[in-house]
Amino acid sequence: MSSMFSRRPRRTNVPRLKPRRESVAQVDRVDLAELTPELLPYLGQAAYVQLALFETLSRAVNVAPTAASKVAVSRVAALALAKHHGLAAEIKRLGHEPGPAMAPFAARIDEYARVTLGADWYEMLVTAYLTAGLLGDFQRQLASGLNADARARIIPLLSGDDGHALLIDELRSAIDANPRLASRLGMWGRRLVGDTLLIARSSLANVSHTRRDEDRLEPAFTELISAHTRRMDALGLTA
Repeated sequence: MSSMFSRRPRRTNVPRLKPRRESVAQVDRVDLAELTPELLPYLGQAAYVQLALFETLSRAVNVAPTAASKVAVSRVAALALAKHHGLAAEIKRLGHEPGPAMAPFAARIDEYARVTLGADWYEMLVTAYLTAGLLGDFQRQLASGLNADARARIIPLLSGDDGHALLIDELRSAIDANPRLASRLGMWGRRLVGDTLLIARSSLANVSHTRRDEDRLEPAFTELISAHTRRMDALGLTA
């Protein structure tokens, strides 16, 4: 699986939500639960995202500046791996193997990993914190559209401890020690939004790129961005 980071970031244009138009008010807002894919592809993509997050955090452990930081980030990595194992168990419950179930999503997520590059340990942690948060929110909303039996197991699994408080502590300590980091990490956090929303949107079922579908999706994605902004605020960064 491709590394989620490399040492030299590639700049890309970040999609931005269109200004609200008067005509949008006449379009019904879509509930993301209405666009949930079938259970197996849902689980395959969610499991691969958690596995990629684990790989990211494992890499961050390797380059952490102190032993204490290695311990903190390794705890977060273990939580991501536990969620991956839980989702893999759900795939096996359906009578399938996790590898083949995740395979259709590997290239797309690996490409996402390639373009969400981080230049150093600080950007690695920002990416792990912000993208896992945004995709976690999204996957929980999609899980609301699964059948009741699966929903009752998967939502609690995805809602479990993510260890993000540990990442916040690490990043805030780093910023306090070097306030000049704040500007760079704030820009990096803003840079991540577009690519993360694109990978989220790619998993929706029965959605076209028509103006009507884009308008219906806009409020739901605006809520995801609002939660992203709150995560930036928790770091003392400007979204």
